[in-house]
Amino acid sequence: MPDCEDIMKSPKTLYILIFVFCIFALIGGIYAQFIENGTGSNKNVIKESGSVNEEKDAETIKSEFDDLFTNTINLNGVDTTGIVRMNPNEEIVYSAYDIDRTELAYDLDINIPLVNINTEVAKSFNQNTQAIFANKANEILKKTDETSQTIYSIDYVAFVNNDILSIAIKSTLKEGQNAQRVMVQTYNYNLATGMQVSLNDLITIKSLNKSDVEEKIKSVVQEADNAAKAIQGMGYEDIFSRDLSSDIYTVDNSKTFLLGNDNRLYIIYPYGNNNFTSEMDIVLL
Repeated sequence: MPDCEDIMKSPKTLYILIFVFCIFALIGGIYAQFIENGTGSNKNVIKESGSVNEEKDAETIKSEFDDLFTNTINLNGVDTTGIVRMNPNEEIVYSAYDIDRTELAYDLDINIPLVNINTEVAKSFNQNTQAIFANKANEILKKTDETSQTIYSIDYVAFVNNDILSIAIKSTLKEGQNAQRVMVQTYNYNLATGMQVSLNDLITIKSLNKSDVEEKIKSVVQEADNAAKAIQGMGYEDIFSRDLSSDIYTVDNSKTFLLGNDNRLYIIYPYGNNNFTSEMDIVLL
């Protein structure tokens, strides 16, 4: 029997040993990956057309959501030239009101979109935007009290996924000693029918199960509430409290949502819409 020195002197034998070693290494890597995927965290089991969406932690989702607001519309290759517009020279969503101004009384950085579609539904979106965002901006522009500065920013983003136009507007407001407030408003519109789109409609379009979606919502909100209570238990009192029994967490009562990049569905609970807080929960499907 040849000893180890003889084997190592034979190039053919050496190549065979290297090949065998590589095979075992490959098998080991595949096995390790399989074990990791099988035992790791995978909270999101909601399927869309037979696929499973990758789970992300809450802070990553919030960070990526903030990054969406680029004051642009993403048509994703959809031809919108046939849509009747109020302003024929602009896209179906464009920034109609832009101000970047800093004074002693205020600091404004606002980009307010207009839905440039000549239908009553689209016009109602613009009226709502005027009431929620533009009127506040006009109020701040008239502010003369220089003892405390008001900081106000507004950004938006719009996506077209097939026939669905989704628009999201996010504002951040800091007035004097008040807590910072973040508000989010969304509009969803069917370009083919000219009708407003509900969350139920999007769930159907994405072939999701409504009860699964509601379970996912409850899971995300419960996890956020647990984290808030843990922080509160460390002595921090200024923590936003969620009412887990509230019916706002049902699909039928969830009003803030949009289809974003890659047809991903965002369901947002922006508590700043009704309270002086920046807290929000986001469900990504």
